[in-house]
Amino acid sequence: MTALAIFIFTTILLGAITLWKRRSPARLREIPAFTKLVRALGLSIEDGKRLHLALGHGSLLDARGGSAFAALALLRKIAGRTSSSDMPAVASAGDPVIGLLAQDTIQSAYKEAGVDELYEPTSGRITGLTPFSYAAGAMHIVENEHVSTNIMIGHFGPEVGLLTDKSDRANATLIGASDNLAGQSILFASAQEPLIGEELFAAAAYLDSAPSHTASLTVQDILRWLVILALLGGAAAKFARLF
Repeated sequence: MTALAIFIFTTILLGAITLWKRRSPARLREIPAFTKLVRALGLSIEDGKRLHLALGHGSLLDARGGSAFAALALLRKIAGRTSSSDMPAVASAGDPVIGLLAQDTIQSAYKEAGVDELYEPTSGRITGLTPFSYAAGAMHIVENEHVSTNIMIGHFGPEVGLLTDKSDRANATLIGASDNLAGQSILFASAQEPLIGEELFAAAAYLDSAPSHTASLTVQDILRWLVILALLGGAAAKFARLF
């Protein structure tokens, strides 16, 4: 019942804030990684280079699904913007379900851009079903497909070090974030502009300031403060021996 109540409250809050955001312009704080990503998008089209979005090897059936959905939302925006390029963006995944969703997401973005005839199923690929086999397959994309920017958003472990090393050797821009502590630490040390914590879930909003995206960020902030207040209130009540 508690989970259902939280879900209903969040849904109502998201709907209300979305309506409010439609009436007032969104104001997002500057995050250098997303500024660099917008610039990389423009340069890739001008230079005839490709963007590679690595979705990780998470699963939609457990807690790792959140980062996968965030990556797919970002993929939709990137695929739409590069759909008419000579070198459109390509995505790699280490999970069959996420791989299929990546293909569907790219196809939907092409249709939305009015160039669905340019869609190629190979734009979304499953490069391996284990962490290191996935990394090995994704490394081939980085090395051999004229990639100028690697965007690694999703669930990554220590194997992401192979991808960051290959990206550095290819002189490609690296932007990354992971919901795994080991993967995040490697990306923090390797990426020119790493994303920290919940910034992973804000990627789509920074490429498309639609009311629904900016409203989701506001809801995240509200829920975060509610959790903080609940923890502080519980600690204060315990200290006061109220229970």
